Amino acid sequence: MRISSEEFIHYRPLLFSLGYRMVGTISDTEDLIQETYMKIYEVDITKVENKKAYLCKTMTNLCLDFLKSARYRREEYIGEWNPEPLIINQTTDNDPSDIVIQKEGLSIAYLRMMENLKPNERAVIILREVFEFSYQEIAEVIEMTKSNSRKIYSRAKQKLNKVEHESLNYEQNKGVVNRFIHSVQFQNKEDVLKLISDQVTLYSDGGGKVQSATRPVSTSPKVLAFFSGLSEKIPDDYYYEIQNVNGQPAVLNFLEGHLQSIISFYIVEGEIKEIYITLNPEKLPK
Repeated sequence: MRISSEEFIHYRPLLFSLGYRMVGTISDTEDLIQETYMKIYEVDITKVENKKAYLCKTMTNLCLDFLKSARYRREEYIGEWNPEPLIINQTTDNDPSDIVIQKEGLSIAYLRMMENLKPNERAVIILREVFEFSYQEIAEVIEMTKSNSRKIYSRAKQKLNKVEHESLNYEQNKGVVNRFIHSVQFQNKEDVLKLISDQVTLYSDGGGKVQSATRPVSTSPKVLAFFSGLSEKIPDDYYYEIQNVNGQPAVLNFLEGHLQSIISFYIVEGEIKEIYITLNPEKLPK
């Protein structure tokens, strides 16, 4: 007996949550979910003891293959690469983000940090921390020993522990973002400097599709100059909204009624450490 469409739809948000954290792009995650369905379609599901684990195993292995591929290494990608923003509509039922937003490890900052991990390290830490798999379950999913899964998790944690712990209080962070945007708009440089770290870094992702900074902009004076330059060129038809993007407040910028960019933030104890501007139209919701 094959898995039914209804059963697969039931597990789809879980697969989306896993895949998106692994690869950082919505469209690729959707493709990998489809591949997962095609792979398991011919499987006699009555012989599978744990459907959830089996689906996670299939999806994880497809993600690992994707991460190891030349396409993922983005050798020809122009400029900085930011994860694709996921706008979370909290009023929409049955949205793929339903399961995603229940756990940490979703923010743009976290997904960028995951870029520093090897594919198998990324898989282990996501399965362990987000989905709370046991080391034995992880070992079965990735086909390794329980001891190895424990060692890989420990190694991945050591890499991530070198990074300051991100503040995830949505309302507090929204206050920081609001003050930052207001200070930039009114060119209150002193207030901007109070909100950003001395070593703040800005990553602008245009993907070669639109004009953007192809290298990171680092230190508070340079980031301040960057935004000061932008504020002096704001057109009359510009407006912005603050929305929930990847579980955190982000700024959606609109020109001529169309979404032009999304600005996300890495905030630690009320201070902005990193800023991510996604302008690549292929990564922006239509």
